[in-house]
Amino acid sequence: MKIYDDKHIKNVVFVGAHNSGKTTLAETMLFEAGLINRRGTVENKNTVSDYHDIEHERGNSIFATPLHTEWRNYKINIIDTPGLDDFIGEIISSIRVADTIVTVLNAQHGVEVGAEIIWNYIDKYHKPTLFVINQIDHINAKFEESFKSIKNLVGNNAVQIQYPVVIDGSQCIVDVLKMKMYKFSPEGGKPEKLEIPDDQKEWAKELNNELIEKAAENDETLLELFFEKGTLNEDEMRQGIKAGMLNHELFPVFCVSALNDMGTGRLMGFIDNVAPAAADLKPEQSMDGKEVKALKESPTALFIFKTVYQPNLGQITFFKVMSGEVRLNDKLINSRNDETEVINQLFIMDGKERQPVNRLTVGDIGATLKLKYTETNDTLASPKLPLTIKPIKFPQARIKKAVFAVNTKDEEKLSEALKKIHNQDPTVNISFSSEAKQLILACQGELHLATIDWTLKNIYGVEARFEKPKIAFRETIQRSSASNYRHKKQSGGSGQFAEVHLKIEPWDENMEEPQGFNIRGKEEIDLSWGGKLVFYNCIVGGVIDLRYLPSIMKGVLEVMEEGPLTGSYIRDVRVMVYDGKMHSVDSNDISFKIAGAHAFKEAFMNANPKLLEPVLELIVKVPEEMVGNVMTDLQARRSMIQGIENNNNYQVLKCLTPEAEMHGFSTDLRSLTQGRATFKSSFSSYQPVPTNVQKELVSH
Repeated sequence: MKIYDDKHIKNVVFVGAHNSGKTTLAETMLFEAGLINRRGTVENKNTVSDYHDIEHERGNSIFATPLHTEWRNYKINIIDTPGLDDFIGEIISSIRVADTIVTVLNAQHGVEVGAEIIWNYIDKYHKPTLFVINQIDHINAKFEESFKSIKNLVGNNAVQIQYPVVIDGSQCIVDVLKMKMYKFSPEGGKPEKLEIPDDQKEWAKELNNELIEKAAENDETLLELFFEKGTLNEDEMRQGIKAGMLNHELFPVFCVSALNDMGTGRLMGFIDNVAPAAADLKPEQSMDGKEVKALKESPTALFIFKTVYQPNLGQITFFKVMSGEVRLNDKLINSRNDETEVINQLFIMDGKERQPVNRLTVGDIGATLKLKYTETNDTLASPKLPLTIKPIKFPQARIKKAVFAVNTKDEEKLSEALKKIHNQDPTVNISFSSEAKQLILACQGELHLATIDWTLKNIYGVEARFEKPKIAFRETIQRSSASNYRHKKQSGGSGQFAEVHLKIEPWDENMEEPQGFNIRGKEEIDLSWGGKLVFYNCIVGGVIDLRYLPSIMKGVLEVMEEGPLTGSYIRDVRVMVYDGKMHSVDSNDISFKIAGAHAFKEAFMNANPKLLEPVLELIVKVPEEMVGNVMTDLQARRSMIQGIENNNNYQVLKCLTPEAEMHGFSTDLRSLTQGRATFKSSFSSYQPVPTNVQKELVSH
């Protein structure tokens, strides 16, 4: 196939809410350009982008799918993304490598929840963005309301390039950049290009003037020209629109009917002529702060933004050429692990179809197969230019589940499969809790979890079970207590004998040394699970030999690793060993370890033991009108509201919430707010469990 230079490559990503028509628009653009002979549909499960079995089964996009089309000597790389924020990782990685974001809206609904959430990421990356209001010919289409919803989202810098109108029963689009009207037949396709009718001229001219002013605002030379002439020609307007898009201060709005192929050719023409290319954007940044300029003459650097595992092919690695060119058989260094990868195969991907190429130039998007050491977010670079491009920051997980293989023989197979799933989708995190002895899977939501379950079953052949994870409680004491224990065992020959007297107290950072003891030695142990054990030798008169003190402490630590209340770790205790007895023949290390453990356990149970629970700092961003319901839910989860801040039309709630109460929160929050609220959490501290909750936990 033809190889395009960097000035004739445009990378766009289609984002938007579920059912906005992104996949249909991509399909129509490929058809318009003649790359496919027949348009597939989502319903018939034969579109180029939604080709995975699970997408056919569920009837919606789950993976971001790279495609390409060619239009008037330009190559347009398209990434069609899912519309559900459970798959936000697919969306974010696509936004990261796109030059222009195309936000597709359903004309019946305007800006929906999905588009609103995605906009936060677009805004964060400061990427050039245009909006496409789709399904303008639907009986329930509301173009003006949809446009207003865009302005509510991005402000007054949303500007109409087009608007729809029906004339004599025919669907038409008035274009105020070209000041022409396009009239479509019911079958769509190539329109009839007409003058704007008299009854539309005044409104079209008003929008044209607004577009001229917005275009002029973004370029000082154009602004001077505008003041001088009072207007701008079409080429000057294009220049100003492009500058505004690059500044993230102008958002053109188009209208189409993707299903009936109306307006897609004009949209592709705008992407060709106006939408920024990679070379127009600010240079990428490496981890050490250096600029990675999009120059063909520079050494090669590829950024891996996506990996997919297919049983018949193995791993497919998708990349964007950030600098230089990549050719077949190039040897590149992975900056994360210093491994050398050989590019044995090079493709342009259109869904599942692979088109082999010999090289790809800077700014282009491609794929390769069977790399051995490379994952999503890695950089492959020429040995002449060792660098690491700043990785994608993926959002934290919203739900956690303990995961088990239904067949215990498949535990290792399950672990390996989950590692591969994580490599493909970094929003899936896998960890092993040694404390709970559980494999923990963290992901974005229930739908995301269902997809992982499907993948395990159908791709990797592993049946999995998901459960609520165990909470990592801690045990401690609230008052002092003394105890002693004599261990005596005689079974012929030498026996076992040890007697230990000790006192325990709650420990905190600022407390004074113990009173009434002759302190001979002190050891502070920072426990791996948090908190401290402070161990004092207060033995007088040599009643216990010094060499047995480590064994007593070992016995104490063994109990602390599995506390008497719930089997949880014990923390923040100090122990004073002040008396005891030993036998010249029968005493040994094991005897003192056993005696120390029993004495500590008894003292612990008499020291008003208390359960501590992990408490999270929870930040919830909620639409103003929904705050009441969310606060009621949070209070039912024993949350303590620490503060509320305004953020545009949202309220940001900051609270402390027990981790044990977070189960189901993501799903409930989505339900309470129609998916409009977001949250993030982080560990704050361990706090005492309420008495009634402790009784229930201990009784189990």
